Amino acid sequence: MGQLTTHVLDTTHGTPAKGVKWILRHVTNESLEVARGQTNADGRSDTPLLSGPTLIAGTYELEFQVASYFRDQGITLPEPAFLDDVVIRFGIADVSDNYHVPLLVSPYGYSTYRGS
Repeated sequence: MGQLTTHVLDTTHGTPAKGVKWILRHVTNESLEVARGQTNADGRSDTPLLSGPTLIAGTYELEFQVASYFRDQGITLPEPAFLDDVVIRFGIADVSDNYHVPLLVSPYGYSTYRGS
């Protein structure tokens, strides 16, 4: 069975982003929250966001609360912040495969890709 994982990197400091809160929603038919948590010292979740029978095919949104993270790091942001929450919408087609959704983020930009 496959699994879904994430990793957040703070490109401003060049470090893993510890303490970023995230929310995972399954949005294929309606927006249903399926998991929430925050990143550990390595910028990862301690366990997969979904795995085994909880990983079902469909469209998901992974929301990262980045403005509060950067403010906690002592960075002064305008109000409202340029990036408050970063939402990544992605699809899971094969539940036997592993899906890794990394986020590289600064207060003014981000990128993502399907990782391994």
